[in-house]
Amino acid sequence: MPGKPAEGLAVLIGNDRVGTLAETPDGLVAFQYDPGWLRSGYSINPYSLPLSDELFMPRWRPFDGLFGAFNDSLPDGWGALLLDRMLLKSGIDPNLVGPLERLSIVGSSGRGALRYEPEAGFRLKRQSTNLDELAALCLEILSGKSVDDLDDAYAAGGSSGGARPKAYVSDGDGEWLVKFPARMDPYDSGVLEYDYMACAEECGIEVPEYKLFPSKLCGGYFATRRFDAQAGVRVHMLTASGIVEVSHREPALDYKSLFQISYFLTGSRAEAEQLFRRMCFNVFARNYDDHSNNFSWLCDCGEWKASPAYDLTYSAGFHRGHMTSVLGVGEPDMQDVLALAKEVGLPAAASKRIAENIRDACSDLLATHGLPI
Repeated sequence: MPGKPAEGLAVLIGNDRVGTLAETPDGLVAFQYDPGWLRSGYSINPYSLPLSDELFMPRWRPFDGLFGAFNDSLPDGWGALLLDRMLLKSGIDPNLVGPLERLSIVGSSGRGALRYEPEAGFRLKRQSTNLDELAALCLEILSGKSVDDLDDAYAAGGSSGGARPKAYVSDGDGEWLVKFPARMDPYDSGVLEYDYMACAEECGIEVPEYKLFPSKLCGGYFATRRFDAQAGVRVHMLTASGIVEVSHREPALDYKSLFQISYFLTGSRAEAEQLFRRMCFNVFARNYDDHSNNFSWLCDCGEWKASPAYDLTYSAGFHRGHMTSVLGVGEPDMQDVLALAKEVGLPAAASKRIAENIRDACSDLLATHGLPI
């Protein structure tokens, strides 16, 4: 049964100990790098956790006394719902389970490369591999029904993030993150996201490998190959939320901030152009759900680069405003994206050409699906 680790948690990447997490008397989760990692490792977050032997103390907000780098390991949205349901099934009040205990439950199953010992996960009975059955099970869970096969849903997607139900599926082509429709989603939301990803790829945006898994109930389930694992080895990954310690539940960032993160981590003009393309796509394709968890960077032995784009689909958002603004504008247009391109040092003529091409491609995409332009 999950419980608070008496001596804290060891944080590892592969078999190397990165450091230790321990709860302080006032409930914060402090972190300190391991001496061996200090000699041969790298900063797991250059913003808030530089490579140093000091004892790092987080703030209470926004992650309940946890550093953003470790909060990224916790399930969010759908995964958090499943975890709470599993705790209730085990007779545990989820409100009494803090972040350190939750990381212990995550163990080695979280996103990215960070893993935690000792593990205190659940003993699961089995895992269904029939996607239609899993999709139906997910809808039952979302409707609040008590289900007998909760273990199946948790085993498949308990470590995932995002609001929509998901499952990790392996086949002959590798490991995939498969999305299922939520209650309010269109019947063929998978086909829509597939077309969005194809359009983004045509717009010169780096995307992960993607496909539709067949279904007898709908046009297919959209899936992307996991990019936090390469040749079977987990890759360290942080979201913008985790990097700069802001909640993805609030419109707390501007695209200018994302450019600053990109330049700080990578120093690459090519990476900045990729981010510009993604910004234009989100603006012109009406993806208002462009929050800080939907931008990530990967780290290979201290060298950072942006992850492939993900969660690109139509979203009306809140009050018709983007979660990430463009120079403070929540409903940006061509003028705003080009103004930001100029401000972050991208060539004016090339930026205008890129933005216009993406706008035209997105207009065709929206028209094809009968969505407002």
